Amino acid sequence: MPGSGQIRQLKRRIRSVKSTQKITRAMEMIAASRIVRAQARVRAARPYAEQIHEVIKGLAVSNEVRQHPLLQLREVTRTAVVVNTSDRGLAGAYNANILKVAERTMVQERELGREVDLYVVGKKGAAYFRYRGQPIVEVWEGISDTPTVDNALGIAELMMERYAAEEIDRAWLVYTDFRTSLTQVPVRHELLPVKPTEFEEGTELNPEFIFEPSQALLLERLIPRYVESKVFHSLLESSASEHAARQRAMKSATDNAKEVSESLSRVMNQARQEQITTEISEIVGGAEALQAS
Repeated sequence: MPGSGQIRQLKRRIRSVKSTQKITRAMEMIAASRIVRAQARVRAARPYAEQIHEVIKGLAVSNEVRQHPLLQLREVTRTAVVVNTSDRGLAGAYNANILKVAERTMVQERELGREVDLYVVGKKGAAYFRYRGQPIVEVWEGISDTPTVDNALGIAELMMERYAAEEIDRAWLVYTDFRTSLTQVPVRHELLPVKPTEFEEGTELNPEFIFEPSQALLLERLIPRYVESKVFHSLLESSASEHAARQRAMKSATDNAKEVSESLSRVMNQARQEQITTEISEIVGGAEALQAS
């Protein structure tokens, strides 16, 4: 027979589960609101990236774009891999998925006889690779939630400086591409060298334009801005994907907490009914015993 102690224990468990449910529900709502802001930032940054790409394509028609140091192709002996993860957990499989792509990229590069330099955005990725004894060249923490242009500049400038100095021969960006609130896809994108084919099929700019500085110098200065815009885009996409993954994870946790609470309530009600039935049976049995005597 279930005793009062068991019922009290069930009540405590129900209160604990309901308290957890309130927390996960609040985190779900916060993540949902941040998804909207993150999507708005992605949309706001897109026109700049598209326009700078079009301007470079226009300038490339009448200028030799292949001479820029960031477009110089050479034999690859050392590769940089920049991995975008989160600073906080409770985001489901978000970090696990992107880390799989990063590790696969590193393995492929090493199988080709190349050395790999690892750069990590986010505490979760840094902790993961440190635990496995993987050396990390640089870590950027505290920027994954709401990345800024300055954050992107710091990453892009380091990559461009190392590439121009021939310290690395290729740079990969590994991040999560935000498709919809339900679909985020881990991807890798070659950041450096910049492919000349990205600027083909452009339309020559209006000859009435007066360029100051010259077209060649302007093109030289715009290509680094183009690289910076790609880094910023990856940070924004990763941020939106992180919030979407956390929103789904917290919704699942909230639903599970509700199911556990309902299951425990049924068990407690059943135990209470059994206790009441037993007590009534004892009272009736005692009364019949008194009458018989």
